[in-house]
Amino acid sequence: MRNLVIREATEADMAAVRRGIVELHEHERRLHPSRRPGEEMADAYLAWLREHAARDGVILVAERGGDFAGFVGGWVRQEDYIADLADWRRFGYVSDICVMPAHRGRRIAARLLGALEARLGAAGVTRMLLSTLAGNAPARAAYEREGYAPYEIVYEKRLRGENG
Repeated sequence: MRNLVIREATEADMAAVRRGIVELHEHERRLHPSRRPGEEMADAYLAWLREHAARDGVILVAERGGDFAGFVGGWVRQEDYIADLADWRRFGYVSDICVMPAHRGRRIAARLLGALEARLGAAGVTRMLLSTLAGNAPARAAYEREGYAPYEIVYEKRLRGENG
């Protein structure tokens, strides 16, 4: 896509990334009652994202015509899950991806994912993992178009308690 630039986020981008975090979490909040309001948690979440990305990952931003279009954050993860073969325990992890509403439908998420895959692939990972809410059909379709396939499925059952 012409006039789309994907680059590593700088300190000057953090306010825009924070807006993306709010957008992402408000969207997820509409899909599932477990999510806190975006504004309520955005500062702490941005700090958490930056801390993890600084270790062995990156936050990338997409700009379209000079306008912030979205971001992706991810890093290399090493798990100790004993049931997995050793070479499956190290992978690239997509923590967050968001394309701002005005820029959706232009395959920017695909470009962001590709850039993150290239970056983490250069660090030696041979597979990527990400998750999304089950009710986020557009995101699931976009990931599957990019070659991602379901790996594990987590089920939830809400139990009646004193407050339920």
